[in-house]
Amino acid sequence: MYPFWGRRPLKADSRLPRTLIKNKTLIAFLAVFALLGSASAAQARGLNSSEASLLQTMNAVRTGHGLAPLRLDVHLLRAARGHSADMMRRQYFAHGSVAARALAQSARGPIFGEDLAWGTGVTAQWVVNQWLASPMHRAVLLRPGFRRLGLGITFGTFVGHGGAAVVTADFAGR
Repeated sequence: MYPFWGRRPLKADSRLPRTLIKNKTLIAFLAVFALLGSASAAQARGLNSSEASLLQTMNAVRTGHGLAPLRLDVHLLRAARGHSADMMRRQYFAHGSVAARALAQSARGPIFGEDLAWGTGVTAQWVVNQWLASPMHRAVLLRPGFRRLGLGITFGTFVGHGGAAVVTADFAGR
């Protein structure tokens, strides 16, 4: 008997060597993918460390309130980064037309929301605490229908304060 569990033994000229090479290649690919996948998902999608920390803190608060975590949306990411950069460059602090900015970046709604913050020496926890302390910002952060997010944090001199961060969080969902 051959130990092939009911299969016929392979001939010497069969595809066994080619199959083994394909399997080894697949295993090597999966190993490399697993190593790369061990990096934080947020950073793998293009968030810088400050943005990734903010997303993690926001999601910790949301899950602590029984809400689904926010997923990064590249369209909202572009809108949020663009808005933070524009506020820093032009030295203003305002929401403007959140939906128009999001739609201009091909983001899907149907409902959009936005939280802003700025300060010097800010941390992700400080930003989230400020939003939670404001009823309007808290409502946006903890809205159950919001499932997608874009973050933008720009550093520089803002309204005369060096080392400032301008933060935009753009939300979308229902």
